[in-house]
Amino acid sequence: MIETIITPVTHDLGAFKVRRSLPAKTRTMVGPFIFVDQFGPARLGPGEGMDVRPHPHINLATVTYLFEGTIDHRDSLGSFQTIAPGAINLMTAGKGIVHSERSPADTRAAGPGFYGMQTWLALPDGKEEIDPAFEHVAGAGLPLVEGEGVRARVLMGSLWGVSAATTCHSPTIYADLVLQAGASVAIEAEADERALLVTEGQASIDGEAVTLFDLVILAPGHRAVLTAESASRAMLLGGGAFATPRHVFWNFVSSSRERIQQAKEDWRGGRFPTVPGDEAEYIPLPEVPLTVSYP
Repeated sequence: MIETIITPVTHDLGAFKVRRSLPAKTRTMVGPFIFVDQFGPARLGPGEGMDVRPHPHINLATVTYLFEGTIDHRDSLGSFQTIAPGAINLMTAGKGIVHSERSPADTRAAGPGFYGMQTWLALPDGKEEIDPAFEHVAGAGLPLVEGEGVRARVLMGSLWGVSAATTCHSPTIYADLVLQAGASVAIEAEADERALLVTEGQASIDGEAVTLFDLVILAPGHRAVLTAESASRAMLLGGGAFATPRHVFWNFVSSSRERIQQAKEDWRGGRFPTVPGDEAEYIPLPEVPLTVSYP
């Protein structure tokens, strides 16, 4: 049973599109997921690259997962990691972190391609101001569950009898589902809140066709069935419901508006740390950001 369907807001950046499902006017969170972006597939021209300049985060964890392409991650802890398809990058901002995301130098001559997901997880009460941290789990280190025409990579939490090693600051489920035409997979009702996002192919939930890139919120307690009408791919996400609301302004998430205001002032005042190896540029605080949510 489907509870709600959220059609993403599409931002056309010229070379590629970003589809943002959360936060939405009708819904701000699914479990800890407070921000859901799907980007690509895209291929840039020769000599071009993705260049997301250094920018700050607080009170959240970012999760980057790629279907295609590679991205170089750098952060103010000194972490450097090239993200490849099938791996998961978890960056916990906690009390504050700065990072950049750029196409690797060796991909730019031919024109890099990329296709994937970036999501943010709100940190739970009592953990919003933990120390920042970085974690990378290669695809080989993530459980792969295979059934009849179905392959599910469990990225976070426990699903289908297996558990990912990725740190979860609150109850979280996240999985990449690849289905052959005609195959089905049951989505059990173990998590408080669950959603599916079909990124490829044609699929249905309990017999109801779903539109590509829509975020489909499943009814709590309902065992849903995802069926592929053609070869398909979908992301399953969710987890424990939050008892207290979260505010979002630009790259800042917090249960406190005052904390977000302080983060804005700290970024303007240059009080966040810099990113080793990427100190020359940064993204200024916008007057009117694309992402704002004050529940």
